[in-house]
Amino acid sequence: MRIVTEAIAGTLESSDALVRVTPSDELRIEVRSTVQAQYGARIREVVEETLAKLGVIEGLISVDDKGALDFVIAARVQGAVARASRDALDWRAL
Repeated sequence: MRIVTEAIAGTLESSDALVRVTPSDELRIEVRSTVQAQYGARIREVVEETLAKLGVIEGLISVDDKGALDFVIAARVQGAVARASRDALDWRAL
């Protein structure tokens, strides 16, 4: 999937994450989290796995996590990417 416009998904509420996706010539992932020391690596891993399933190879992915569980982070990434792309999501791949 190609990121063609900026999009966001999620909130800054407790146990949620705000994911912002913007076009870029390279794939960059930025993670900020209230639980960075404990779960920062796992958050990045969930984002990378979700992007791989979606076929995203470029874009700036910014995650502001407030203690979200893995499935919430994955859903927020999926939502933001779907909004930022003109391509249809292959839901079977997820």
